[in-house]
Amino acid sequence: MELLTTNAGSYPRIGDLPEQQRLRRAYAQWEKGEISDEKFGEVQNEVTGEVIQEQARAGLDIVTDGQVRWYDQVSHFAKGLEGCEINGLLRFFDTNTYFRQPVIVRRLRWAAPIVRDEFVFAKGVSPVPVKPVLTGPYTLAKLSINRYYEDFPSVVADLAQVIANEVEELVKVGAEIIQIDEPAILKNPRDFELLRTAVERLAGRKHGARLALYLYFGDAAPLYDELQELQVDALGLDFTYGKRLVGAIEASGSEKELGLGLIDARNTRIEGEGETISLLRRILAHVEADRAYLNPSCGLEYLPRDVAFAKLKNMVSIAQRAREVI
Repeated sequence: MELLTTNAGSYPRIGDLPEQQRLRRAYAQWEKGEISDEKFGEVQNEVTGEVIQEQARAGLDIVTDGQVRWYDQVSHFAKGLEGCEINGLLRFFDTNTYFRQPVIVRRLRWAAPIVRDEFVFAKGVSPVPVKPVLTGPYTLAKLSINRYYEDFPSVVADLAQVIANEVEELVKVGAEIIQIDEPAILKNPRDFELLRTAVERLAGRKHGARLALYLYFGDAAPLYDELQELQVDALGLDFTYGKRLVGAIEASGSEKELGLGLIDARNTRIEGEGETISLLRRILAHVEADRAYLNPSCGLEYLPRDVAFAKLKNMVSIAQRAREVI
């Protein structure tokens, strides 16, 4: 089995060094109209390239663009859709970060690609493969205010069409693996059939690419068997929310590739090699797929930048050792 290392989404945009704070300064200037959209975009490009290079220096096999351009994981998509307005701030799950809540006021329509150009830029400056990340239709629907549709399933259906368009656009420009984030389903397991239908819509547009469904901020063990039935190639799972998940994998196995979120992306403690390899040994013995991924439990934006880098370097070291002994 091939064990690869990857990021699970975001990377800290701001660091302690003065040059690592230029995105914050540029954003403040842009909001006040002191710099142009073009100039702000140049700074975003610079920081995106910088965080990609940091991930590559840490030794990752697959990187992300760090979601440098994203204000948050919800409004980044919503602001690009027809029929959606952006409201005030709400806490993003149980984190200390916030998102701007979308308000759906008309039929949702996809006007143009939202993340395609971001991926093309990232791929062009990265020395290793880049994985684009999309917020999934169920989570987008759950975190929005609906003032137009008669029912919630209709919101999910139209957002599934939107994200399916994004998936197809990414495939056209060379994406080989596309991550779909659906953390909200872990808080609302009774809606699983809505998720299943939405995922089927996305899978129908992925063509030859791999589709990876990532779940975090909750215990996936109760839904593990149902998740194995979804039309995705990989499941990314957060192991920091409960001890039952390893046992669920041992009991049921996995025909799918697994993204193993064994590295706590919300805790500054550096993982021990022995403990992590022991868990890898238990899990990988029951994975039938030819590939698995070792990655943080979620995006790394919740950590100081130097700690995030240290976590990734340590993760790569653990994976290298695991390949030797497992």
